[in-house]
Amino acid sequence: MTDRDGVARVPAPWIERRRGPVSIIVVFAALALFLVLLPTTLLMIFAGLLLAILFRSCGVWLGRRLSVGPRWGVALFLLGVVLLIAGGGMAVAPAVAQQFDELWRQVPEAVDSVRKRIDQYDWAREALERLSPSDLWSSQAGGAATQAVGSAFGSLGNGVLLLFIALYGAFDPETYRQGFLKLFAPSRRAQAEVVLARSVATLQNWLVAQSIAMAVVGVLTGLGLWLIGIPLALVLGLIAGLLAFIPNVGPVLAAAPGLLLAMPEGMNTVLMVLGVYLAVQAIESYVVTPIVQAEKVSLPPVLVICTQLAFGTLFGLIGLALATPITALALQLINDLYVTNYLEEEDIGTTEG
Repeated sequence: MTDRDGVARVPAPWIERRRGPVSIIVVFAALALFLVLLPTTLLMIFAGLLLAILFRSCGVWLGRRLSVGPRWGVALFLLGVVLLIAGGGMAVAPAVAQQFDELWRQVPEAVDSVRKRIDQYDWAREALERLSPSDLWSSQAGGAATQAVGSAFGSLGNGVLLLFIALYGAFDPETYRQGFLKLFAPSRRAQAEVVLARSVATLQNWLVAQSIAMAVVGVLTGLGLWLIGIPLALVLGLIAGLLAFIPNVGPVLAAAPGLLLAMPEGMNTVLMVLGVYLAVQAIESYVVTPIVQAEKVSLPPVLVICTQLAFGTLFGLIGLALATPITALALQLINDLYVTNYLEEEDIGTTEG
């Protein structure tokens, strides 16, 4: 190392020893500050990176089978997705659009029917008044959540930015990987590179497991509702599959429109619809998820629920949706950086002596 006059300068040994730990502290302190000052922005960036990992993983998989480079694999994968959406949209769009229109028309009617039944009971009417939408979305009860949802997904511009983050990250991840590693001291870059690779692998495994679970929930829900003669089974299955991205909470939200549509048909229909949703959720929770997570990633259910409650309260819908992958990533980082590299390095013999 030289100074401005070109004279060799040797830094003090204590400075050399502290550069590694200081670089780690600076990186995590910057992330913590970013989370405090701009939490929704940081979550949006994380969502874009998660989507970039999905695009890159699928592109690499496709590229290996077609004997082309990763970038060509990503391009071909995205082209295939666009063609599939366009072709499938042209085939099923009329039916889906008609069912969505019908759902949009029938749900308010079902809500009115339920409200009329509730008005027959004084205690139920009082409870409904206390849970009025104006209270739920007031600044006192949910202002932070409303602001988070509005700022994150309330405009098309944010969606476009999210897509561009995913595209740049999928086509050229090496640039951003090298830039991230340069934030650490040279003595810690090898360790940071290993942790980064394991973090990406963890999110890849979670995405695979979640995609399988979402597909199973969507297909089984739509098929079950169709078999018992519920209208709009296609769109209700699509909603259930998409909301399965949010474990624990998503199935409850997905069941609401189906139950509302079944209420005017009588209690027997309501019970059958409820049985379909419960059966699908049981299959997903006790059959599909354990099998998939045994091969991919396993998360403690209680920890996932607690994280969802915390992130949903602090950051609204986007926090609720990203709580599970953040939990998976946090567990992996804690295991690599704290448990393995710190706690497990303790010399028991020296400590006892």
